[in-house]
Amino acid sequence: GLFVTDYFTRTPRKLSPFRSFASIELFHFHIPEDTVIAVWNLITFKEQGGTFGDQCPDRSITVYFRSGAPSVINPLHTHFPRDTAVPGSFALTLTWTLPNRTTGVFNVTSPLPGDWFLAAHLPKDEGKISVKGLYEECQYLFQPQLIVQRLVNIAVLYPGYVTEQSMSPHNRSSLYKVFVPSYTSRVLVEVLRCRGAEGCPLWLRVRAKAPPLHNSTALDCREHAPCQLALDLPFWQHWYYVLVEKHPGVPGPVSFQVTVQLTDCSRPSLARPPFLPSSASMNMPHSFGTAGGLALGDSPPPASPNSTKHPVPIPTASPADERGWPRCWPVRPTLRNELDTFSVHFYIFFGPNVSVPPDRPAVFVINLLPVLDSGGVLNLELRLNVSSLCGENVTVFGCLNHEVPLTSGDNASVTCETESLAGFLLSVNATASLSRLRIPYPQTGSWYLSLRSLCATEHGFEPCTNVTAEVYLRAYLSPCINDCGIYGQCKLLRTNNYLYAACECKAGWNGWGCTDNAEAFSYGFQLLSTLLLCLSNVMFVPPVAIAVRSHYLLEAAVYIFTMFFSTFYHACDQPGIVVFCIMEYDVLQFCDFLGSLMSVWVTVIAMARLQPVVLYLLGAMLLSMALQMDRHGLWNLLGPSLFALGIMAIAWTARTIRRRHCYPPTWKRWAFYLCPGALIAAAAVLLYAFVETEENYFYIHSIWHLLIAGSVGFLLPPRAKPSGRLGPLPRRKGCGYQLCVNEQEELGLVDPAVASINSICTS
Repeated sequence: GLFVTDYFTRTPRKLSPFRSFASIELFHFHIPEDTVIAVWNLITFKEQGGTFGDQCPDRSITVYFRSGAPSVINPLHTHFPRDTAVPGSFALTLTWTLPNRTTGVFNVTSPLPGDWFLAAHLPKDEGKISVKGLYEECQYLFQPQLIVQRLVNIAVLYPGYVTEQSMSPHNRSSLYKVFVPSYTSRVLVEVLRCRGAEGCPLWLRVRAKAPPLHNSTALDCREHAPCQLALDLPFWQHWYYVLVEKHPGVPGPVSFQVTVQLTDCSRPSLARPPFLPSSASMNMPHSFGTAGGLALGDSPPPASPNSTKHPVPIPTASPADERGWPRCWPVRPTLRNELDTFSVHFYIFFGPNVSVPPDRPAVFVINLLPVLDSGGVLNLELRLNVSSLCGENVTVFGCLNHEVPLTSGDNASVTCETESLAGFLLSVNATASLSRLRIPYPQTGSWYLSLRSLCATEHGFEPCTNVTAEVYLRAYLSPCINDCGIYGQCKLLRTNNYLYAACECKAGWNGWGCTDNAEAFSYGFQLLSTLLLCLSNVMFVPPVAIAVRSHYLLEAAVYIFTMFFSTFYHACDQPGIVVFCIMEYDVLQFCDFLGSLMSVWVTVIAMARLQPVVLYLLGAMLLSMALQMDRHGLWNLLGPSLFALGIMAIAWTARTIRRRHCYPPTWKRWAFYLCPGALIAAAAVLLYAFVETEENYFYIHSIWHLLIAGSVGFLLPPRAKPSGRLGPLPRRKGCGYQLCVNEQEELGLVDPAVASINSICTS
C-alpha cells in the first residue's frame, strides 16, 4: 500500500528532579489512524550558563509512555490510596553517550491511534535550597520528536459482503478494516474459497484499533477449515483491522474471499442485515476505502456472483445465550454536569438509587471527553441499601470496563476480565455495603458499568429469585484524590493546551494522594520546627534595645517590623498542620523580605554616620522595586545591600582622608565590634547560601535568624555624642571676632569636654 510519513516535534524543556507528579515534564502527541509504525526520537542535552554543559554530571533520565492518558508513575515506590486502580505504562531510562548530549529511540509497531503522553524527569535529589543567581546551574533539557508512517486507502470491509482478493507471488499480505458499531456482541471474520499452491497457506489475524501484530489474535487457515476467527465482546465504535498474511516460502499466487459478520447483541438471534445504511445512521466515522472499495457513506454495489453474496446466518447459541441472558442489555445514559475543571458529576436518570433485578444486569455508560477529562481522577462509589435485600444473602457485583460492557457470566466465579478485556470489579453485600474505586488519569471514551445481583450459596454464586437489590450509585470526576488531604495541595498544571492535575505533598508525606506517611513529620516535630523558626526572631530584641538606647529610633522601628513579620511569615509558611496566618501568604512574605533587607540598609547607613533621611527613603524604594521584580533573585537583593556598603565605604574613606587617621579611629571598635559583627554576618550568609536544604531548613534558617540579629547588635554604632558646637561668644563693642569650633568625634570615644578651636573667623 501507499505510506505517508508525518513528523511532529516539541520544544525542549528543562527537566526537574522527581518529587511528585507536579515536578515532571509532560508531552502530548496525537497519532493518526492507520499508523503502522511510530518512532520517538528522544533528544537530551546539558546546558550551563548558556553554553554546553560538558562539566555537568551525568544524571539518568526516565521517560514514560502511555496511550490515551498520562502515565501514573511511582518511581519512589510509595503507597497509593485505598481503592485506587493503577493503570500500567512503559518506562525507558536514557543513558549518556556523549559528554553533553544523548539520543534515544523508541519504536512502537502498529500503535494505538489517538492521544499519547510522554512524561520525563530526573532522579530525586537531596533537596538543596540554592540561591537563585549565585552560580550557573546545570540544566538538563529534553526534546521528544515523533515520526509516524501510516497507510492510506486501506480497503474497507462491509458486514455481510464478500471481498475477493488475489495475492501475487511478491505480495505477502493484505490489510482490511471494518467498523464495529455499538451493541455488537460478536465479530466473525471468515476466509472463503482459498486457493493456493499448498491448499490455503494463509494466516488470518485480527486486532482492534490498529493493524495486527505478531501476537494478535490469529488463525492458521491450513489447519482450520472453514477458516473462521470469532471475537466475542468487541470494542464498540472502533475499527477492527483484518490482516490476511501468506505463509513464508509459498510460491505462486493465492486467491481468496474475505467476509465479516457482526452479531447485534440487542437481537442475538440475528446477524446484521446485508444492506449498508449511511454512516450517520450507523454512527460510523467517515473514511475512504481503496480505489476499488467504497466510502462508508456510499451505498453498496448491486449483488454480483463474483463480488458479493448474502450474509451467512451466524449461529446464536453462544455460551451466554445458553444461560438464558444475552451478552448485552440496553445501556442507560448518564447526565454530565460540569462544575469546574476536572469537577464533573455524572447523574443517572431517575437516580441515584438503582434497582438491580435478579434476572438481568443493569448497564450504565459514563462518557469522558477526549483530552479534557483524562487529566483528573474518575471516582465510582457503590452503596447497598441493606433493607432492600429482605434478609437474603445477596451480593451486587459491578464491572467497570472501557469501551464495551462486560457482565459476569460465570455463576461460580465472578470476574471482569476476558482474554482481550480487563476491567475493574466492585462488590457490595450486607457485610460490606460500601465500595469505592478511583482511577487516576482515566482513558477517555465510554466507560460501562454493569451491575448484577447474585446470591451466595454453598455451591458458589447463583442467580437470585424475587429479590431486587437497591444500590446508590455515584460517579464523578475530580482533580485529585480526596483533594490531596490535609498534607497536600492539588495543583492544576498545563502543558501547551493540555490540562492535568497532580498532588504536591508536604511535611514529609508522599504518594499519589499524599497518604503515604512513611517519612511524614510527626506533630511534635512540626511544632518544634515552627517554634524554632518563630522564636528565633526574638533575637532581634537586643538590637532593638541597643538602637533605642543609642537614640536610633528609625532603626529600632525597622528591627521591630522585621521581627514581627518574620515571625508570622514563618508561622504561615509551615508545610504541616501547625500553621497560623494573620494575613495573606504573599503579603507576609513580601514584608518579611522587605524588613530583612531594610534592616541591613539602615544598619549600614547608621554605620556610615549619614543623617539625610533621603537615604532611608531611597533604600525603601530600591528594595521594594527589587523585591517586586524577583523576590528570590540574588542580585536584585544583593545590589541594594552592596550599594549601601559602597556609601558607607565612601563616607569612611572621606573621614579617613580628612582626619588623616583610620576611621573608626580606635582598635577597640574594630576588635570587639566591627570584626566580630562582620564574621557573624558572613557565617550567616554562608549558611544561607551553601548549607541550607529542605531537610535542615527549620534549624539552619533559625540559626540564620540568630546570627543576623546578633551581627546587627555588634555592628550598630554607639550613640552619637553631642556636636559640642559652641554658641557665639558675647560680642563686645568694637570687637569683630568670633570663635568657630568644629564637631566632636562621632564614635563616643573622645572626651566631650575637650573642644579644639579650629579657626578664628572674622565676624
